[in-house]
Amino acid sequence: MHKNLPRRSALGLLTLGAIASASLLTACDSTPSTIKIGVAQPLTGNLAALGQDLLNGVNLAVEELNKEGVRINGKAVTFEVVAVDDRANADTGKEVAKQLVDAGVVAVIGHLNSGVSIAAAPIYAEKNIAQMAISTNPKYTALGHPTTFRLVANDTLQAKAIGSFSASQFKSTKYALLDDGTPYGKDLAAGAAVQLKNAKKDIVLQQSFDDKTTKFDELAAKLKAGSVEVIVSTLNDFQIIALIDALKKVSYTDVYMLGGDTIKTTLMLKGAGVLKGLYATSPILEAREFTAGAAFLDKYRAKYKIEPAYAGHYTYDAMHVLAGAMRRAESANPKKIVETLRKIDGYAPATGSMKWDDLGEQRYGVIGVYSARGSTWESQVRSDSW
Repeated sequence: MHKNLPRRSALGLLTLGAIASASLLTACDSTPSTIKIGVAQPLTGNLAALGQDLLNGVNLAVEELNKEGVRINGKAVTFEVVAVDDRANADTGKEVAKQLVDAGVVAVIGHLNSGVSIAAAPIYAEKNIAQMAISTNPKYTALGHPTTFRLVANDTLQAKAIGSFSASQFKSTKYALLDDGTPYGKDLAAGAAVQLKNAKKDIVLQQSFDDKTTKFDELAAKLKAGSVEVIVSTLNDFQIIALIDALKKVSYTDVYMLGGDTIKTTLMLKGAGVLKGLYATSPILEAREFTAGAAFLDKYRAKYKIEPAYAGHYTYDAMHVLAGAMRRAESANPKKIVETLRKIDGYAPATGSMKWDDLGEQRYGVIGVYSARGSTWESQVRSDSW
């Protein structure tokens, strides 16, 4: 749910002596009856469907936990979601991160975009608030904050997947490499370029756009003139759909498209069957690929009356892992939550489990490659090493 969050009020500090100070410290560590969980995702704009899916996952988990009844250190508690719209923008991300801190959240599940997660991370870290992000840029955990936790594999592994799959799947040699100008897109494309060159692929066209561009007639003409056989892209799903439309205009659809995880969406399936092949690498495995995925999908469909758009099963699990960490720590104190998350192998009802290394990287992360076939993304291969 959304809340209008007030700006931070100035608080006066009173020195009441040693006894009062001790009482204050005890009170600060007491468990509140309502525990606030922040969710920061793009809830408007071109990525709204993905952001809403991530929020849906958290809301579904919170509904279950509250119905089940959660006790922390013997006290019955209720979870409350405080949702904010980061607009897929780094500056907005910092602003809403401060709002969540002011609102008194004990942990945050956010953000989707790497540039936003990286910008907001120091704000959460300053208050010892755990940040559980679906973002994939390695720079996120490289910041060195103990509060950063990645829910999936990172782009170092995804770049290797692009190179490895290209080398084994496509006999083609002429490649185009496109990115969306964001930290996620540019860095993943740079890593992919290295892997493609290692695989002896010739990148005949390399171009960067912004993450909103949808006019690709000029690019389509370049791709045709360069006889490009495979397009590797980190553009978003709505951008690739626009590019496919431009390719149809110049009668040049006999090409392969290999995109990153931001095209493995339900929207992108509109492009299935138009090109020679439409593939996506992704650290986001389909819920149906997990043993318990079917149960999650049944609950999600029953509540929202739609199919999951992206990675709601990961944020659903993140919320359950957070609740488990609080139970184990017997506290809702943000610092204790962080310390416990660093130690546990958390039970995740949909995906199995979540565990992090010293940097906050997901130990169980893998990259899958998918092919768009009709109304589904079909798994081709997946690996945790490539």
